Amino acid sequence: MQTFIKSSYINCDIKSLFDFHIDTNNIKKITPTDTKVELLTKDFKPQISKILKIKSTKYFIPMLWEVKIEKIDEPSLLVDVALKSPFAFWEHKHIFIKHGNMSELKDVITFNMPFGIFGKLFEWFVRNDLQKMFDYRHKITKEILENRK
Repeated sequence: MQTFIKSSYINCDIKSLFDFHIDTNNIKKITPTDTKVELLTKDFKPQISKILKIKSTKYFIPMLWEVKIEKIDEPSLLVDVALKSPFAFWEHKHIFIKHGNMSELKDVITFNMPFGIFGKLFEWFVRNDLQKMFDYRHKITKEILENRK
């Protein structure tokens, strides 16, 4: 099992940060420009056990994702687990922590590569890709929420 963590501080209240992430329409806004995202489940409202279907395309390769909402603890936690994805296992914890007038956005991804030992050969690529993707996501989230004031 591999773990990837990205954390940022945003000048906003924790409820605004949580509400931004619970709104699936914002997925497209925070997705890097080299990736196309299509929400196949329309008007999705995250609730425990509900499943969101997404099609993402990167490097001209379409990937179907089905993610199940495992846990919601408003306003501090949202956990989703992939039922279908390019990974053997994928869990994404969206953690929101209040720090005075600031909020911390912390993404914790736990994953396993597919194809056993052969998949491990690509872990460096996946980690690099995750770093770029979550750097972008945190940057855009910060810009959007800090400019709402």
